[in-house]
Amino acid sequence: MKPHPRSYATPHPYPTAPPPADAIALTHVSKEYSPGVRALDDVSLTVERGTFLAVMGPSGSGKSTLMHCAAGLDAPTSGSVRIEGREIGGLSEARRTELRRERVGFVFQAYNLIPSLSVEDNITLPLRLAGRAPDREWLRALVARVGLADRLDHRPAELSGGQQQRAAIVRALAARPAVVFADEPTGALDLRSAHAVLGLLRELVDDLAQTVVMVTHDPAAAARAHRALVMADGRVVDAVDTPTGPELARRLLALGGV
Repeated sequence: MKPHPRSYATPHPYPTAPPPADAIALTHVSKEYSPGVRALDDVSLTVERGTFLAVMGPSGSGKSTLMHCAAGLDAPTSGSVRIEGREIGGLSEARRTELRRERVGFVFQAYNLIPSLSVEDNITLPLRLAGRAPDREWLRALVARVGLADRLDHRPAELSGGQQQRAAIVRALAARPAVVFADEPTGALDLRSAHAVLGLLRELVDDLAQTVVMVTHDPAAAARAHRALVMADGRVVDAVDTPTGPELARRLLALGGV
């Protein structure tokens, strides 16, 4: 892992002390949507800071529910979820929303850019809604890294799909979050754009020590991560360090595909 670069970020209210080694920690987490319908079944895992984790599994395996609980978007039925050591289960919805805004970034399959706003305004909108001034130096560094420095005045419709997703990634990183959750981030992209976006996510981890958790059905995408978890029936049934696409495809096939 390369050394951390100097930080461009302004101080955050979370955490007040140096963050622990684990960005995310789930302990015995279960999620039931109705009696007998358990989407997560006693899942425990940790995600170290500065790592790239992929979560895979057949449809209905619980991978999206895992992401939603880990990110504080949904509350587990039982168990503990910690973001940088801070237990989020006991927080009010307002405090959980504040924590997500400050310490969690999101990238989705749909870019969720506002068509009427410029790329720059889309990138800075969450910060401005939170009443925070954008850190211009940090944003300039991000925009240059993703190759959008000459596209900031453009509207989303004037960008390719890959460029729009890169803008969404910068938006997710604007507040220097503890972790970025990416839900099928290449699902709407052509092969070349998908390859570029996955390469960018890996660079953010290796070069900037960002933490990324990506949910994907694509073994080739998951192979870009440092580690891949395979889920089935709400449980983590396999963990693969330094995964390869063919290896993950075989493991998914044994579970009944995606």
